[in-house]
Amino acid sequence: MLRVAVVGGGPSGSCAAEVLAKAGIQTWIFERKLDNAKPCGGAIPLCMVSEFDLPESIIDRKVRNMKMISPSNREVDINLENDGEYIGMCRREVMDAYLRERAAELGANLVNGLVTKIDTGTKRQGPYTLTYSDYSSGEATGESKTLEVDLIVGADGANSRVAKAMDAGNYNVAIAFQERIKLPPEEMRYYESLAEMYVGTDVSPDFYAWVFPKYDHVAVGTGTMQNNQGLIKSLQEGIRERAKKRLLHGEVIKVEAHPIPEHPRPRRVVGRMALVGDAAGYVTKSSGEGIYFAAKSGRMCAEQIVAASANGAKIPTEKDLKVYLKKWDRQYGATYKVLEILQNIFYRNDAAREAFVEMCDDKDVQRLTFDSYLYKRVVLMNPWQQLKLTLLTLGSVLRGNALAPASYKPVPSAVRSEEEAMAILAVTAIKGGIKVSSKKVPSQGLPTPESTSADDRETVGAGSNS
Repeated sequence: MLRVAVVGGGPSGSCAAEVLAKAGIQTWIFERKLDNAKPCGGAIPLCMVSEFDLPESIIDRKVRNMKMISPSNREVDINLENDGEYIGMCRREVMDAYLRERAAELGANLVNGLVTKIDTGTKRQGPYTLTYSDYSSGEATGESKTLEVDLIVGADGANSRVAKAMDAGNYNVAIAFQERIKLPPEEMRYYESLAEMYVGTDVSPDFYAWVFPKYDHVAVGTGTMQNNQGLIKSLQEGIRERAKKRLLHGEVIKVEAHPIPEHPRPRRVVGRMALVGDAAGYVTKSSGEGIYFAAKSGRMCAEQIVAASANGAKIPTEKDLKVYLKKWDRQYGATYKVLEILQNIFYRNDAAREAFVEMCDDKDVQRLTFDSYLYKRVVLMNPWQQLKLTLLTLGSVLRGNALAPASYKPVPSAVRSEEEAMAILAVTAIKGGIKVSSKKVPSQGLPTPESTSADDRETVGAGSNS
């Protein structure tokens, strides 16, 4: 009987283990931190709820309104008009735990352990011996154990140990930084079914910042490419500053940081080892979406293993496993390329970001965007829509230069008067979290690396290894 180790218990690993266990294949799933919560916006598309049979109990909020906020604070509302449509907002610790436990109930062996070494056998063809620390007893150091398997699914994130063992090749990563902020009821009601996305050099030179609602708090974060990692604290200051009048009386209850891949690894299958999710590099450009694609890649990889092994009766070859890659690239390759192009066009400066937000005010653009996001399908435009979008893009780009601000200002409170908001800010700011400096983020330029302290860089590094 085929023996498979799934290293990593996030959505990609759990969904892979579920498929394998259902087929009766001997499956072990390794996860060191069973209560771990990756710093992540936690947004999932509607199609994922039905496709992966997710219960409503793991969905904190059903977002039906998205507010895009430009560098000049132009606010564009994007509303889902069809009944039953929403973007699910989840806490990763809740969703990940549910998926892991479901895989375990179906027969996967869930190991509270950290894989520390992988012996890949002759020419990386296996069998594979995993050395791991077993923490199931609750001891701080863990008990050293080994396990021999025929095949490994690497679902262990951007710093994947499986990827290193198979020499998958290096790739750059982006850094996500997030604070969970508890808000009083009045501010929290504003975010009942609404999420915000902010763009501007002050919040990210190459991505966006977010305020996403959760069960009893909002996730406030930003992301940037690896070469700007030293700026991450200043960028987090930027989103806190821009959104501060909507985060009144806020208190930080958790600070998180984590690497996310910028592009697929050069090699995703070597021998009988296959990468999925962040380990493979399946986060999209522009939107930064990774949860659905992680779960989908884990499932597709496992389905190929089941088919090629005849439900575990034989060991698949490297060629067999690479069929999963061909299917994946054929189904999603164009999506990744289009989103990369959009990011290169609309995130390069504030004029382009102003144009991007202006375009989002068009109803056709909104419908096409949401259809693509909610249902993960390519939506074809008719000739009139194509012409309209081209003209709209050109016009927005031309106007963006005039609209780009000379400096950045906080958006106004959505529930309090300006006088009340300023009175509150005069007395108190957000409690906890990063140490906010008195330096202002310069307009149209990046904050200096010196504005990020050594302590905060260490915090980012610590999160990167989680």
